[in-house]
Amino acid sequence: MRINNTMSGTKEEFLPAGDTVKMYVCGVTPYSDAHVGHAMSYIVFDVIRRYLRYAGYKVKYVQNFTDIDDKIIDRAGRLGIEAANLAGKFIESFLEDMANLGVTPADVYPRATEEVPGMIELIQGLEAGGYAYEAAGSVYFRLRRLSDYGKLSHRNLDDMLAGARVEAGEEKEDPLDFVLWKASKPGEPYWQSPWGEGRPGWHVECSTMSLKYLGEQIDIHGGGADLIFPHHENEIAQSESFTGKKPFVKYWLHNGLLQLGAEKMSKSTGNLVTIKEALTRVSADALRVLVLSSHYRSPLLWSDENVAAAARGAERLTRAAGRGGGDNAATIDAGPYVDRFTTAMDDDFNSAQALGVLFDLARALNQAADGGAEVTAAQQTLRTLGSDVFGLKLADAEDSDSEIDALVAARQECRRNKDFARADEIRDRLTALHVIIEDTPQGPVWKRRR
Repeated sequence: MRINNTMSGTKEEFLPAGDTVKMYVCGVTPYSDAHVGHAMSYIVFDVIRRYLRYAGYKVKYVQNFTDIDDKIIDRAGRLGIEAANLAGKFIESFLEDMANLGVTPADVYPRATEEVPGMIELIQGLEAGGYAYEAAGSVYFRLRRLSDYGKLSHRNLDDMLAGARVEAGEEKEDPLDFVLWKASKPGEPYWQSPWGEGRPGWHVECSTMSLKYLGEQIDIHGGGADLIFPHHENEIAQSESFTGKKPFVKYWLHNGLLQLGAEKMSKSTGNLVTIKEALTRVSADALRVLVLSSHYRSPLLWSDENVAAAARGAERLTRAAGRGGGDNAATIDAGPYVDRFTTAMDDDFNSAQALGVLFDLARALNQAADGGAEVTAAQQTLRTLGSDVFGLKLADAEDSDSEIDALVAARQECRRNKDFARADEIRDRLTALHVIIEDTPQGPVWKRRR
C-alpha cells in the first residue's frame, strides 16, 4: 500500500509504527449544522479507516470537537444563550448527520472544553523550553525558534511575513507568532491559568488531544486541504517542540474541497448545503457515491447534474446487490474484481477507480442473472466491498419506507413554509424512488409505482 504524504509531496509505502494504526482527523467547530463539505471529508476518512481494517490493520481513530471558539462565542451571544449550550446542540446534530451518512463513530470524540488542563500543561512546557512567552495575559508561540517551520505547506518565513499582521490588542514579539492562550474578554467563557483568566487558542487544542489519546507520534493525521496552513503547520510546531523534536505525524493526508459553483463550501460565507438538506434530496448512498467518484485529494463540484448522476449510480449498485438470479451452473468469478479493487485502493486510496470496479462487477452480475445464473456469491462480494469498505447501505427502495416517510414530511413542511421550489425538489427525489405522492385534504398519501 502506498499513500500520498502531503509532507513529502510523494507516494510513500505505508508502514505504520505499531500493531495499531493511530489516526487523528480534525473535527468540526459546532456552531451551526454541518454541510456537505464536511460530509465529503468525513466520508473520505471513514472509507480510509474502513479500508485499513479490511486490509487487516487495527485502527484507533480520534476526532475532536472544537467546542470553544470565537465563532461559537459570537453566535451564542447573538442568540442570547450559553456558548456551551450552542456547541452541545450542534455536536448532537453533527453526530446525527454522521449516523445518517453511515460514518463509523470515532473511537474517541474529545471536546476541547474538557481538555483545558492538558493544554495548559503543554503551553507551560513550551514556555519552559523558550518556545512560548506571555504578554498581557496571553501566550504566544515564538515561531522564529524553528528553522523548519513551513515544511508541511512548503512555505518559508520570508513569504509568510509579507502577509503577517498584529491584531489590535495583541502584544506579540513578532508578527508571525501565533496565540496559544487568549486572555479573556468581558462576557466570554474562561478558565483559570498561570497567566490569568483566558481560553486556549485553536491550534493548541488538537496537539493536546492527539498527544493524550494517541501518544507523541501518530501514523495518520487527516483533514481538509484548507487546514494545511496554518492549522496543521502550527500543530507540528507545537507538538514537536514539546516532545523534543520527535516527528509528530508519519503520514499527512488532506482531502480536496467541495465547491458550490466557483467557491469552496463554507459555513462562514453561507455558501453551503447542509447535510440535513441534502438528505431530503438524495440518499446517503448517493452522497457517498458522489464523494467516492473522485480521488480524495481532488476538488469536487456539487451540482444538480453530479448529484443526480451519483443517485443513479447508487441505484445501479443497489439493484444489482438485491436482484434475484437463476439456478443454472454458471457463476461469476469475483476474484479478479476483488484484485482490481484492492489494487486501486492500495494506490493512495483511489476510490474512483475502485468504484469503477464495483460498477463493472454490478454489470457482470446483472448479465449473468439475466442469463439465469446463480449470482449469490458475486452479490456477497459486491456487498462486502460496497458496504464494509465504502459504507454503502445498498438498501433496496422496497426496504426504505422510513426514508420515504421522512421525505414526504420534509416536503409537507416546505409547502407550509411556502418554499415551493424546495418542495418540488423533494417531489423529484420521490419520483426517482418510483414513489407517487397524492395531496389530499387529510395530508399527503404516497404509494410505490409498479
